[in-house]
Amino acid sequence: MRAYYPDRDGYVEVNGVKTFYEVFGSGERTVLFLPTWSIVHSRYWKMQVPYFARYARVVAFDPRGNGRSDRPTGPEQYAPAEFAADALAVMDAVGVERASIVALSSGAKPALLLAAGHADRVEAIVFDCPALAIGEPLPGRTYDFHEPLDTDEGWAKFNAHYWRRDYRGFLEFFFSQNFNEPHSTKLFEDALEWASETTPEVLIDTIVGGRIGFGRETVLELCARVRCPILVVQGAHDDITGPGPGIALAEATDGKLLLLEGTGHSPHTRAPVKVNLVVREFLGLRTPERSWTRWTHRRRRALFVSSPIGLGHARRDVAVADELRKLHPSLEIVWLAQDPVTHVLRDRGERIHPASRFLASEVAHVDAESGEHDLHCFQALRRMDEIMLANFMIFHDVVETEHYDLWIGDEAWEIDHYLHENPELKRAPYVWLTDFVGALPMPDGGEYEAFLTSDWNAEMIEHVERFPRIRDRAIFVGNADDIVSDRFGPGLPLIRDWTVEHYKFSGYITGFDPSEFKDRSVLRASLGYQADERVCIVTAGGSGVGGSLLRRVVESFPEAKRRVPELRMVVVAGPRIHAAAFPSREGLEVQGYVPGLHRYLAACEMAVVQGGLATTMELTAAGRPFAYVPLRHHFEQNFHVRRRLDRYEAGRCMTFDQVTPDAVAQAFADGIHWVPHYRPVETDGAARAAAMIAELL
Repeated sequence: MRAYYPDRDGYVEVNGVKTFYEVFGSGERTVLFLPTWSIVHSRYWKMQVPYFARYARVVAFDPRGNGRSDRPTGPEQYAPAEFAADALAVMDAVGVERASIVALSSGAKPALLLAAGHADRVEAIVFDCPALAIGEPLPGRTYDFHEPLDTDEGWAKFNAHYWRRDYRGFLEFFFSQNFNEPHSTKLFEDALEWASETTPEVLIDTIVGGRIGFGRETVLELCARVRCPILVVQGAHDDITGPGPGIALAEATDGKLLLLEGTGHSPHTRAPVKVNLVVREFLGLRTPERSWTRWTHRRRRALFVSSPIGLGHARRDVAVADELRKLHPSLEIVWLAQDPVTHVLRDRGERIHPASRFLASEVAHVDAESGEHDLHCFQALRRMDEIMLANFMIFHDVVETEHYDLWIGDEAWEIDHYLHENPELKRAPYVWLTDFVGALPMPDGGEYEAFLTSDWNAEMIEHVERFPRIRDRAIFVGNADDIVSDRFGPGLPLIRDWTVEHYKFSGYITGFDPSEFKDRSVLRASLGYQADERVCIVTAGGSGVGGSLLRRVVESFPEAKRRVPELRMVVVAGPRIHAAAFPSREGLEVQGYVPGLHRYLAACEMAVVQGGLATTMELTAAGRPFAYVPLRHHFEQNFHVRRRLDRYEAGRCMTFDQVTPDAVAQAFADGIHWVPHYRPVETDGAARAAAMIAELL
C-alpha cells in the first residue's frame, strides 16, 4: 500500500510517445521529481512524494522505457533532450508554469537542459548524485559497453552482451553497488521489481541515447548557462559514479554541496529524513512557527504515539497516561494517533493532535496485506517502509514546531527507527514501549526469510548499542520470563539475555483490575445477560484481518447452539469489519466497535479470539476460558504471544484449519465447564510503567 495516492494522473504525448504522470497535493509552489535512468520508474521517489505533497504540489512521471510510460525503440528516443521534452509536456498538462526540480543520477542531464534552455520554467534544482561526464571518474569502469568481454566479474557486467545473456545477474550486481549501505534488503528488492518492468534492449538504447550530444564540454557549457539556485546532494561512498561528478557540478554551477558520509548513490532512499529536510529547507518550503512560549509559561506536555495495529495498545496506553497524570497532575498529554486507536481516545475525551489526520493508515496497509486468517507480519512490516517514513516526517514536523517535555512511543516503529538513524533530531526525553523483542522467521520462509529477520534484528541491535542515549527508557510490557528463548540470528545474542540487559520491565498492563468484576453476576446483569444464558464472545481485534475467523466461528453457531441450547454468541466485529455482513439468527448478535470490551470478556463463559496479545491477556487476567487462533505467518502471535500464554498456562491454541463447525461447537461445550487455573496477571503494570516514565519529567 502506498503512503499517499495521487490526486490526479494522466498521460501526455510527445512525438508519439506517451508518458504517464501523477500529481499529489496542492499549493502555490510545485516540486517536479524527474525520472532517473529508465531502469526504475517514479516510485523510486516514494520516500519523498508524501512529505513534499504536504507543502506543495508534487508532480512525478515514469520515464519512457519503464512504468506506465511507453517503451519506444531506438537510442534517439532516449536522448536527454527527449526526457526534457517529456518534463515540459507534463508541466504544461498539469498547468505548471514554474517548478523546483529534483533530479537523481541520469536525471541530471534533462535537468541541466531545462535550467539552461528554459530558465523561465525552473525555480531551483536539487541534484541527487548526478551522473555526468565531469569530475573525477570512478576507477574500474573502463570496460567497453558494446564489445563482448572475456570476463563477467564486477563492472564487466555493465555490458550490452551480458545484459542480453543474464539480465537478472546484472540487476543484482548493479543494485548491490547502488545500495551499498548495510541493511538495504528492502530497497534492493524494490529496485529489482521495478527493473523487471523494462528490458535489456530498452536499457541498451538508454545508454547509447544518453550519450548523444552530452559529453564533458556540453555539460560544462550548460552549467555556465544555469542561473537558478543549485543544491547537490552527494553520497560520499557512491559506488556508481563516485562523488566526483557531484562535486564538480556544484563547482561549475556555483551551487551548494552537501556531502553525505556513509551513503551511496541513492541517499534519498537510505537517508530519506536528512534528504527530505535539506531539500525542504533549500526550496524554502518550511512552515514558519506561528507562536512561541517562554519557558516560564510552558506547561509540562507529553506527546504520546500509540501503535494502531490493534486496540490493545490504546487500552494500555491510556492506562499509563492515567497513572502519569496521578504523578504529574498538571501534565498535558497530546496523542498522535490514527484509527482504530482514535476510537478509544475519543471515548475518553483525550486530546488528539490535528496532524493525526495526515498519518498514512497502517491498519489499512495490514488489511491489504492479509489473506484468509493469514498475515505475514514480518513482510508486512517491511513493506510498510514508505508509510513509516511518511508518518515519521509528520511526527518530526510536529515536534519541530511545538514544545514537548517528553515523547512516548508504544511500538511506534517509525519513530524509534528514524530517531536512531538521525540521532541529531532528538530534542526531548524519549520512552519506547513494546511487548515483544525480535523478529522471528516462519518455518516455511526458508533460508532467505531467516536471513532477512536476522538482518532486521541486527540493525535494531546496532542502533541501540551505537546510540543508547536515544531511548531514555525502554520498557518491556511484561516480565523477563515472557520472552522467547530464541536467538536474534546467527552470531547475534539470545533475545531474552539482550532484552534483560537493555530494558526495564513493567509487568503486563491490562488497563483494568479484575477484582472490579469479582461479582460476575452484577457485571452480567449490567450488560443485559440473563442468568440462564451461556455467553460466548467472539472477537478478532481492531483491524480487518480477523474477518475470516469471525465468519468461520459464526458458521459453527447452529451446531454449537444444538449442543449448548442456552448459548448466546456475541460477535464483536470491531471498527473495521462491517457487522451487517454476518447473518442474523436467534441467539447470535453481531456488534461493531465496543468500548470497554474487557468487561464483556470478563462476563463471558467462553471466548474464541484471534492470537493477539491484548485480548488473550485480558481473558487471562479475568480468568475466563478461551480458545485463540494465531494468524498464519504472524510471527508475533505464533511465537511471542504463544510463549507468554504458555507461561501463564492460559487458553487453548487452535490453528485456523482446526476451526471447523464441529470443533468450535465442541470447544464451546467444553469451555463452559472449564475452570481455569491460570497464573495471576499483575494489576500494577500501568503504575510501574508510569513511575519509570515520570522520572524523565
